[in-house]
Amino acid sequence: MTAEPFLEVVRGAPDDVELAALTAVVAALAAAGAPAGQRPRRSAWADRARPAPAGLPHGPDAWRWSALPR
Repeated sequence: MTAEPFLEVVRGAPDDVELAALTAVVAALAAAGAPAGQRPRRSAWADRARPAPAGLPHGPDAWRWSALPR
């Protein structure tokens, strides 16, 4: 039975101490997981509850003024 490697170095030549530190950090992050009771944050762009902008500018330079704060 051959197990897949946990980490694989694809560039460089780390020494034993660097590999041990990297392995410890990755293992700690994997064990911690996501905090209980919290859902991942959704970006404002993907949020369907976010209201659409009202009153977009019209006219020949509308594209230019659409990025400016109101």
